[in-house]
Amino acid sequence: MLDRLEQLEQQATAELKAVGDADALEQFRIRYLGAKGQLKAAMSWLKDASKEDKPKLGQGLNALKKKLEAAFEARQSELGSSAGAKASGRGPMLDVTEPGLAPTMGRAHVIEQVMAQLIEVFARMGFDVAEGPELEDERHNFVALNIPMQHPARDPLDNFYVDDSHLLRTQTSTIQIRVMEHTQPPIRIVAPGRVYRPDTHDATHSSMFHQIEGLYVDRKVSMVDLKTTLINFAHAFFGEEAEVRLRPSYFPFTEPSAELDIKMQVKDTWDWVELGGCGMVDPAVFEAVGYDPDEWTGFAFGLGVERIAMRRYGISDIRWLYENDVRFLKQF
Repeated sequence: MLDRLEQLEQQATAELKAVGDADALEQFRIRYLGAKGQLKAAMSWLKDASKEDKPKLGQGLNALKKKLEAAFEARQSELGSSAGAKASGRGPMLDVTEPGLAPTMGRAHVIEQVMAQLIEVFARMGFDVAEGPELEDERHNFVALNIPMQHPARDPLDNFYVDDSHLLRTQTSTIQIRVMEHTQPPIRIVAPGRVYRPDTHDATHSSMFHQIEGLYVDRKVSMVDLKTTLINFAHAFFGEEAEVRLRPSYFPFTEPSAELDIKMQVKDTWDWVELGGCGMVDPAVFEAVGYDPDEWTGFAFGLGVERIAMRRYGISDIRWLYENDVRFLKQF
């Protein structure tokens, strides 16, 4: 047994001297000093050794292990720090002479970017910003907006109710009610935020999306003011070449009412797509917040932020905005 131990020492010493690079040194370490290496395997010789040889063999194995570890470390130093890093499992050492890498900076989501741009455009028209809760009661979401109990918009299947009288808001029009409840005219505000409707998801619809609500209340406000505001907004935001139109519609909280359409690309074709609804504030809404409809008039509009983003950046499918594909988001 002692002869075998001496042969193992001679073999290992010779191989270590022949090692010429970090990879070969790592292979030596695995072959002789690793958990399944030859030194570990030699420990099994003890059970076959005679009673007289066991103490000498045990001492010899321990001495050989220390000797090879010291020789390995010395050879490691000779070959350089890169071999040491690889053998210890730490990976390559830092080369301070290499050029540094610029840190990757985060950015606002395209929806947040567009929201900020919209606020900036309307701010130039004199609109302040207002906010309100996403969890609403029926008064602010329906009653004060002149939406009667039997109206289809109040069907539980068309809303996300959390209890009998509270739901996730379906429109940012709720914010105009909250503002008017606590503010006397004149008022000129925009209210951006998330809204929720159980719509079927497709290229232009989602069950959660963003709106920006606009409200202007003063004396002698007319439909001409509304049309001028929206057309000026469209040309300021999309460019003078943008094609927009107002077409008659119906909403319980405005009278008369209209929808603002813009021509945009959906898949491979250009078509008219609704950006949102608008109209003159219905007198019933003014009465609900304590305004005298004989003294005050106003207009309101609600625009879909996702569709504005799609038109601005040529995005043909609204679902891309929520898939969190970094390759897509880095384009904005």
